[in-house]
Amino acid sequence: MNATCKPPPDNHLLASLPPEVSAILQPLIESVDLEAGAVLYEAGTVQRHVHFPVTAVVSLASPVLDGAYAEAAVVGAEGVVGVCAFMGGGKALSSAIVQRPGLAWRMSARDIADLARDCPPVMQQLLRYTQALFVHMAQNSACHRHHALAPQLCRWLLQHLDRQAGDEIRMTHERIAGMLGVRREGVSVAALKLQREGFIRCGRGRIEVIDRSGLEKRSCECYGVVQQAYDQLRNGSSAWPHASSAASPDGRNPAGAGFRVTARGSSRSLAEREGFEPSMQV
Repeated sequence: MNATCKPPPDNHLLASLPPEVSAILQPLIESVDLEAGAVLYEAGTVQRHVHFPVTAVVSLASPVLDGAYAEAAVVGAEGVVGVCAFMGGGKALSSAIVQRPGLAWRMSARDIADLARDCPPVMQQLLRYTQALFVHMAQNSACHRHHALAPQLCRWLLQHLDRQAGDEIRMTHERIAGMLGVRREGVSVAALKLQREGFIRCGRGRIEVIDRSGLEKRSCECYGVVQQAYDQLRNGSSAWPHASSAASPDGRNPAGAGFRVTARGSSRSLAEREGFEPSMQV
């Protein structure tokens, strides 16, 4: 851990905060290494810390009766894990599970709540991110209910791929099935079909994406809807790091480089049809 070094602009949310906040953050934030499978907090418990991922990827998941978890959203370098800490609730609405190990910045829940209360620009950026996160969660929830497994798997792979470096996702079919709330056999069948079509290459405990554009075409509309929410987050603030300045020449997204947004026509999102409003305020 390093509690004295200044956070570099490797987490987009931290990088979007006003420059004068950096001096305040120095004694409040520390770097931590997150291990795969670690549970940062459980649903219903009081949050003691928030985490700003840098290279780590964290799933926000709801526990079910058999002890498994269903993923509601995934957080990478674009955001923060633990929004309830500064929303006034205190207790977590979902569990947070590290899916990809890596670096994160950690801050106490009390400190982030105090900073948000005392610094309106900080609260504004936190709320803008939370709005995008709520769209993410609402859209994924509707996706689980209404879309076939193959498009869901494409959407899930793309959302995780966007938040890491490289084209390989290290996770078993069984674990992916748990996150999607389906049977492992279903994920294996869907993955095999995507492999035969040349979109992915499967190995033991890993999936390599070899045709991203093809995977985007096979994904349901939910991927584009969620991406547009995060794109609006960046474009709505001059302080937020823009993907155009960080993306690699081939259009792929290294960890912490933002997201590509794929247009999905004029169709309404599933979240809207289910009664969720993407522009809702928090």
